[in-house]
Amino acid sequence: RIKLLGRMDVVEKRRPLDGRIKTRNQRGDEVEMRLSTLPTAFGEKMVMRIFDPDTAVKDLDALGFPPQDAQRWEQLVTRPHGIVLVTGPTGSGKTTTLYSTLKRVATEEVNVSTVEDPIEMIEPAFNQTQVQPQLDFGFTEGLRALMRQDPDVIMVGEIRDLDTAEMAVQAALTGHLVFSTLHTNDAPSATTRLMELGVPAYLINATLLGVLAQRLVRTLCPLCKQPDQSVTREQLGEVVAPWKITGQVSAYRPVGCVDCRMTGFRGRMGLYELLSVSESFKGLLNKAPSIDALRRQGMADGMRPLRLAGVLRVAEGLTTLDEVLSATPPLE
Repeated sequence: RIKLLGRMDVVEKRRPLDGRIKTRNQRGDEVEMRLSTLPTAFGEKMVMRIFDPDTAVKDLDALGFPPQDAQRWEQLVTRPHGIVLVTGPTGSGKTTTLYSTLKRVATEEVNVSTVEDPIEMIEPAFNQTQVQPQLDFGFTEGLRALMRQDPDVIMVGEIRDLDTAEMAVQAALTGHLVFSTLHTNDAPSATTRLMELGVPAYLINATLLGVLAQRLVRTLCPLCKQPDQSVTREQLGEVVAPWKITGQVSAYRPVGCVDCRMTGFRGRMGLYELLSVSESFKGLLNKAPSIDALRRQGMADGMRPLRLAGVLRVAEGLTTLDEVLSATPPLE
């Protein structure tokens, strides 16, 4: 029945399938459910992912950037050409960040074109194209076609291979602003990932503007959270050493109420690590450095690690230390 609603092949049980169901919630707003099936030893396994279009595009201010990162991100995304990458694991909010950013730069004078797999949300302000591997139309072919469509800003769903990376670099070199995603643990790792794919360091230096790594953590329910005296400034300082926690520490713990369905949490928020590619960083990249050296240079240029960003949110009473520790990579 569910496969039928999702316009999937009901008979096919040997191959993984994808589908989607569109319905409406109690308020009458359209909600989409993404379906994914997988054949297992005991039959088909299905995962249903609820996708609310209203949450896919937020105002840039609503993404939860700290003030200093918001200003740096604004400077990056308003540059005339180059590559801006958003990295993180699946389900870390990369699509929301990209759509919200593209919505900000999309005006009547700016032609925003995307190549996606699949199109996450229909947005009238963009020219959206979906890859179709069965027709030999992938990210590389989509990018090549987009280059002839007079775009100003291009969004590529994901850089998966050298061909796509080379086309993205070519687009940036010919005067386009390119946004894309990568799967890496942190922001500096994106540069080494591009080099592993086969992109030369001099091309990365010529095109890469910045990298945003992000994670999502649950936010405490504002109605039932209680102060947590067990979390001290010293404890938070140990987690982010050698960084120091200044200012007031107001840690809270989850309790649970009817409003948050007894979970103690309500909603999620982003943690961000923003790397701006400086001249010092470019000089270091030419020397085939270690990831630790790149990370240190990034911090010297103003990058705050994901774990530090999370601990600062704990100090503000917005989430818990356990949430941050489970979502962010340790400081090295």
